[in-house]
Amino acid sequence: MNASVSVRGRSPLRRMLAFVGPGYLVAVGYMDPGNWATSLAGGSKFGYALMAVVALSSLMAMLLQALCARLGVATGRDLAQACRDAFPKAVSFPLWMLAEAAICATDLAEVIGTAIGLTLVFGIPLEIGVILTALDVVLVLGLQRVGFRWVEAFVIGLLMVIAGCFAIQLAMAHPDLGAVIRGLAPTTELVTNPEMLYIALGIVGATVMPHNLYLHSSVVQTRAYGRDAAGKREAIRYAVTDSTIALVFAFVVNASILVLAAAAFHDSGHGEVAELGEAHTLLGPLLGGSLAATAFGVALLCCGLNSTVTATLSGQVVMEGFLRIRLSPWLRRLITRAIAIVPAIGVTMFYGESGTAQLLVLSQVVLSLQLPFAVIPLVWFTASRAKMGEFVAPRWMSATAGLVALVIVALNAKLVIDFALGR
Repeated sequence: MNASVSVRGRSPLRRMLAFVGPGYLVAVGYMDPGNWATSLAGGSKFGYALMAVVALSSLMAMLLQALCARLGVATGRDLAQACRDAFPKAVSFPLWMLAEAAICATDLAEVIGTAIGLTLVFGIPLEIGVILTALDVVLVLGLQRVGFRWVEAFVIGLLMVIAGCFAIQLAMAHPDLGAVIRGLAPTTELVTNPEMLYIALGIVGATVMPHNLYLHSSVVQTRAYGRDAAGKREAIRYAVTDSTIALVFAFVVNASILVLAAAAFHDSGHGEVAELGEAHTLLGPLLGGSLAATAFGVALLCCGLNSTVTATLSGQVVMEGFLRIRLSPWLRRLITRAIAIVPAIGVTMFYGESGTAQLLVLSQVVLSLQLPFAVIPLVWFTASRAKMGEFVAPRWMSATAGLVALVIVALNAKLVIDFALGR
């Protein structure tokens, strides 16, 4: 996979376009089905108040993914490999297990989201849809065999479908633009209200996802850039531009989910909508047509399919990077998917869609709790001149990223304390 996409001998514009792709693979993780659940819950219950969390977490994501691109290009090592090189086994092995837990949490959200998408679009029973998600390995293997550029094209194509679906829904919802803008200002209630904090952490976990940090530092190396200083400098510039533009797109989609929930549900008195199926059912009557509900189902299914691709790639990067173990993609995928399918089937059978909604939000909070264990090594490595050489991150970037890590740790600590005290 490394250096498999040529960027040599082209005009500046064509060279820049040759670097387009990895950022969109990363952006997929910022709009997966788990994100839908947290944004629906936040928008329906608190209106536009959590727009600030979506915006701030997106800015965090842009900064951290820029550091990932810098690490991958400058050192030729992804984050998992860098952890294995720098830490003893007593540290790197737990970090691997935490990374795997994050991937399993991501996969759980994809299983539930894709199954619900199959139900909404094709009428397949939810339990059958959960089992059918195991077949996604065929899709992933097929794309990997035809070439990495085809993987990127598939992902970008589905992202365009998702964007179109949300454009239709927002046009029908008529959100309050003034309230949207006011929602971009943070509120102290975010810290004082444990329920709002719980959903906010879910949004952070769904937006800044641990496995994306490992994935991005690896996939930027698919470009055959020059290995001298000038070639690496150009590659870092184009890779950061690619990921930043892609994450702006992801922010628009994430904000659209929350705005849609606020406009369609909160403003109409439906303040407890967190279930994807319930949201689909309500959209038609509330927005005056079945088109919005259909667009919702199609977009959800596309998100589930897209997330399948990136979760598979992330799993391979993490296992090979930390353990130097290379499993066949189909075997690796089936193991991870089996871990996710078992709780999904159990919850679906005993609690139905209400249980899957709670499981989706919980999976995103788990991701947020795992995040510091990926962010802190990333910030440390990219701030080290010994590791990065002349490509060491500027001090302002390292300081800001360190502040981001502290904020995430503090919010997680607050969540754990609230939970322990029964608040």
